[in-house]
Amino acid sequence: MTNENMKDFSRLVDWFLKNERPVIVALSGGVDSAVVALAAKEALGDDVLAVTANYNTLSEEELRSAKNVAKEIRVNHKVIYYNELENSRFVSNDKSRCYYCRIELSRHLLEEAEKSGARLIVDGTNIDDLFDVRPGIKAFRESGVKSPLVESGIDKNQIRSIAQSFGLSVFNRASNSCLASRIPHGIKVTYQRLKKIENSEIIVKSLFNISQVRVRDHSDIARIEVPKEELAKMFDVDKLHLLDIQIKKLGFKFVAIDTAGYRPGSLALL
Repeated sequence: MTNENMKDFSRLVDWFLKNERPVIVALSGGVDSAVVALAAKEALGDDVLAVTANYNTLSEEELRSAKNVAKEIRVNHKVIYYNELENSRFVSNDKSRCYYCRIELSRHLLEEAEKSGARLIVDGTNIDDLFDVRPGIKAFRESGVKSPLVESGIDKNQIRSIAQSFGLSVFNRASNSCLASRIPHGIKVTYQRLKKIENSEIIVKSLFNISQVRVRDHSDIARIEVPKEELAKMFDVDKLHLLDIQIKKLGFKFVAIDTAGYRPGSLALL
């Protein structure tokens, strides 16, 4: 570990030592919350419970990643289950969808805190996230969820460096988001749509060996976004033929590749 990495990680560990315990870490399966859980474990030992919510809009890949990283860190881990699709405000899919999602998640985390005796709940928000429009951050703040990475001034690059130094498998894992974020606002979120999107993304990754993909659900059209540096992988005629067949089998009528590449929040531009 470099001196800079050690300083960043020590700052994060110190944050936990100066705050209340026991603590619940909202563990998503990504690198940000993994590093938070790692620092919490280092500082507090068994006074840490990592909680992952499986709420029907979490992909199987994310759930597997969360379970795996919890084992790597050797932190106590609990998966809680509820159906976000029973939340009519979330399902309506207006521009506050993420806010409703995080308000509901916060409620469940608070329930877990009461059960376990935890006095603090934290998430993996980092300082780079503050430059995006993220209603979910507002919901967490209103619910009293803290963000150690933000309060410690740690950004995404520093997080990945820390994770790599500790040998975490997720150190270079591409950022992911709720499957519902692939559905344009105003179109109802359904379980069928979510599974169609998830399965479409699995197909793209497996056929083209793509690290990150978003399949945007425009009703009849599946609009595929991949990072610009990986776009060239998509132009294999034989694989494109298979892609067309397999994704249409899932229920889409047309398959399109977005030549602008992957852009976070691209649906907001429509």
